[in-house]
Amino acid sequence: RIYVQRNLYEEFSQKFTAKVKSLVVGYGFDNVTIGPLINKAGLAKVQKHVDDALSHGAKLLAGGKSIDSSGYFYEPTVLGDSTDQMIIASDEVFGPVAPIFQFDTEEEVIDRANAVEVGLASYLYSKDVGRIFRVTEGLEYGMVGVNTGIISSEVAPFGGVKQSGLGREGSKYGLDDYTELKYMALNLP
Repeated sequence: RIYVQRNLYEEFSQKFTAKVKSLVVGYGFDNVTIGPLINKAGLAKVQKHVDDALSHGAKLLAGGKSIDSSGYFYEPTVLGDSTDQMIIASDEVFGPVAPIFQFDTEEEVIDRANAVEVGLASYLYSKDVGRIFRVTEGLEYGMVGVNTGIISSEVAPFGGVKQSGLGREGSKYGLDDYTELKYMALNLP
């Protein structure tokens, strides 16, 4: 899900869609940017999400269908005018589909972003440091990338909240699940 402030929506949608249309789909041994989905069920799920969004008023800005029958390839897809009534607003698609939602206020977008059962990672882009801290604090996600799409590193704790997991892997916090904490209170006479 991509939430874009209403006054930036048109410009963002046009630029983002142009970039998505330049992605190359194919087998991993070729010079590609998008590979296949994991299996036939994954491909069917992606199509179900796209069909549902379109039936609820989304605008197809790019893609929207599988590419060939010899693999599980799906066109990189952008859905404009997405709404919270669409399945894709609350169910993880695990495919090359980017629904774009409009929002008006900071509080609204935080509430809508949190209105799901999962919470692995979220991202935000802003120049306003106060907004960065308010939104990051308000988001119910295990990881938040600010002004970057690359947030994983061997020194950073990786993990989510809600249905996206308990605990962390990587970093020193990844060892916590393998230890037992013991507290001792001692009073010497």
